[in-house]
Amino acid sequence: MPTLKSTEYCVIKAPFGCLGVQTELVDGSLMISKIDYLPPNTALSPPSNHLAKAFLKQCDQYFKHASFAFDLPLKPAGTTHQQKVWSAAQGIELGKTSTYGEIAKMIQSGPRAVGTACGANPYPLVTPCHRVVSAQGLGGFMKEDSPGFYRQVKLWLLKHEGAL
Repeated sequence: MPTLKSTEYCVIKAPFGCLGVQTELVDGSLMISKIDYLPPNTALSPPSNHLAKAFLKQCDQYFKHASFAFDLPLKPAGTTHQQKVWSAAQGIELGKTSTYGEIAKMIQSGPRAVGTACGANPYPLVTPCHRVVSAQGLGGFMKEDSPGFYRQVKLWLLKHEGAL
């Protein structure tokens, strides 16, 4: 059996550009430790371990059927507050959105703190912070609060899931 590298990063094609995924050995278990949205011109790097390959297969399923539910081991991350926000985002139904203010009220926080936690999400796509929007419209995404690549990704995801 081949030995696993402790950390690996691969880049795969996505309908909106590319996805980067980092896998890491954590206490003897392979886990996803980071997912990145990357522009379309990013060099591809095929997955080489079983978890990165599973991520690729699950992404393919999601891109075909928005109702597909990811089931991947994620490295524990974030502060208690961030984990509350990410858990609330997990609870937003497919095809629906929730506002920063609604999440803030639910977890007894502030809308800006919710937005900051969403921007710090290490597992976008799997933890659907794209479903959290501003009361006035789309809101920011991935720490980007103006039109740009990340906003286009958020629009694509929300359209794909039937929320727009």
